[in-house]
Amino acid sequence: MVVGMILDRKGGAVVTVERNAQLREAVSLLAVRRIGALPVVEKGRVVGVISERDVIYCLESEGGAALDKIVGEVMTAPAVTVTPDAPILAALAQMSQRRIRHLPVVTENRLVGIVSIGDLVQHRIERIEEEASAMRAYIQSA
Repeated sequence: MVVGMILDRKGGAVVTVERNAQLREAVSLLAVRRIGALPVVEKGRVVGVISERDVIYCLESEGGAALDKIVGEVMTAPAVTVTPDAPILAALAQMSQRRIRHLPVVTENRLVGIVSIGDLVQHRIERIEEEASAMRAYIQSA
């Protein structure tokens, strides 16, 4: 089971923000789209991720003036990414180890999607339920 399977179901549409955009633009995108993170791009390449957590830390230290900062000054960089052929368990382990909740998915430096920890956990739960159902059916047929 690989990350690409999740993108097949979820789709590859991704909202991004440019590295040189103002933080207020990123905050607006996060709020309007009701998402937790945005890949930050520069010349079409993912260079970082701006998350709700990044915004909160910046607001705490800078106050309201933080919204005038440039995304590139606040984002988490470099971006931690995966490829579509990355195993789901490896992606989950990476997210847990690095304490991140979103992974941009790239192929040849091109953004093809994004997965959240919720996407990966939901997929794992569905597979575990399928396996349990198959085991029950097997036991009942014996």
